[in-house]
Amino acid sequence: MAPALLLASLAANALFGLGDNDRPSSLPAGLGRKPLLWANALKRDERREERESLLGSVRSHLRSQLRPTTDESGESTVAVSRGAPDLQVLNMGASATAERRVQTASRIKRRRRRGPAQPADFESRPPVDPKKKRMLMLISDTGGGHRASAQAVEAMIKKSRRDIDISVVDIWTDYGTFPMDNFVRDYKFLAKNPRLWQVSWHFTALRPIEVAWDAIMQGVCYHRFRQCMLDYDPDMVVSLHPLTQQLPLKVLNDLQGGERKVPFATIVTDLGSAHPTWLNKGVDACFVPSDVVCASAKRRGLKARQLRQHGLPVRPAFWEAAPPRSKLLRELGLSDGRKTVLVVGGGDGVGSLKNIVEATASTLSKECPNGAQVVAVCGKNARLQAQLEAREWGEVDVVVRGFVKRMSDYMEVADCLVTKAGPGTIAEAAIRGLPTMLSSYLPGQEAGNVPFVTGSGFGEYTRDPNDIARRVSQWIQDPEKLEQLSSAARAAATPQATQEIAEELCVMLDDFATDRHKGLNPATP
Repeated sequence: MAPALLLASLAANALFGLGDNDRPSSLPAGLGRKPLLWANALKRDERREERESLLGSVRSHLRSQLRPTTDESGESTVAVSRGAPDLQVLNMGASATAERRVQTASRIKRRRRRGPAQPADFESRPPVDPKKKRMLMLISDTGGGHRASAQAVEAMIKKSRRDIDISVVDIWTDYGTFPMDNFVRDYKFLAKNPRLWQVSWHFTALRPIEVAWDAIMQGVCYHRFRQCMLDYDPDMVVSLHPLTQQLPLKVLNDLQGGERKVPFATIVTDLGSAHPTWLNKGVDACFVPSDVVCASAKRRGLKARQLRQHGLPVRPAFWEAAPPRSKLLRELGLSDGRKTVLVVGGGDGVGSLKNIVEATASTLSKECPNGAQVVAVCGKNARLQAQLEAREWGEVDVVVRGFVKRMSDYMEVADCLVTKAGPGTIAEAAIRGLPTMLSSYLPGQEAGNVPFVTGSGFGEYTRDPNDIARRVSQWIQDPEKLEQLSSAARAAATPQATQEIAEELCVMLDDFATDRHKGLNPATP
């Protein structure tokens, strides 16, 4: 999977060009202006030297062409020397140069400081208490599930432990070198091209490719990842992404003289199809969500003593029982007395959500006139939201929402769910006892989630919007079928997973936390 993201990054930069911080100021003769060759032609240090040389030349030219004077009112002005370029052009160049310098400084500051990834948060963040134990959670924001899982575990730990300082870091974005620091953008590109993703996912699961990628990663990112460990000086590291095991483990081993003392745990956030890079036998503990992933881990060489199976961590709203349904219906602006079909397209509102909503609404309008309502959650897809809101739907209510923060409540009032096969959504739907119709999945990564739902007996899978509409209509008209599906969902649920994972992490931290004066970074208090 990692080489796939690397290839996607090079492809994306060929299409869209490099960023200001990565574009070389000049190119060797014969290369032309092919962005694909820039990364191979110039090292980062060489590009930085050329960029600084160019900026120095621009500053010298500006000083030579502009001289300060004083006008009649005594105000300081700038006079343009004869032969100087147009002042507007100079201003544009100076502004662009200043913007690039600010971006570069911000990027370096973000990578070298201790604290969360966003510079704005760093200034207001209180200093780390030297008496607290430090837990570093490593992620990459390639999909929303990794950060959501990290934040869920963080919130659970903070409920009972105030002696632990937790940092969630997107290590590839904050510390990776070009082009690996563009993984988030590249993932979005691949996710919109499922065929390409499928080939990439299976190809990169081959052992020779994995070994080659590990060598490349160590060669270009080792020192940056080492700096991350020194910056945060953790007493424990928790990985919640398949690409944050191999190199961080290597760095920790080297920093501690070849014998790692800082405990390292992995929380697998893929429900049924874990990529092999998730499963590293060098970790102290690997938290797996299902029997299928547990079996995969054993085939990869992990021992039974390393494996923990509790389920997927879920957001705080799903930790407790929901309020009464009638109360939630009023608060959410939904009709009482109607069967509710919840259609979700993910945080970005991707997939064939529009076709599914239209087909479902049309079928329910004919087969259940005035007896059903459809809630369409479009996520961040504002264009789709506007299109659906402008429609007339006949004998069925269609309530359109954008990005929602009360998904737990919407699931509680729904009678069934239509969604892509995202692992987090499936785990949360099971906790709410929600019959689930899967409409799509990301090949490889989410393929195993489909048999998890169908095999557990609380849902079905089909890609055809008309078939989805027909099956959903049958469900909501059959109370016994709904109850059967709902009972199966609750049986497959793991509502205590977040708490159990958090408790075990705290035990590991308490048992193996390093002496503060013998940490990774002697300069850290």
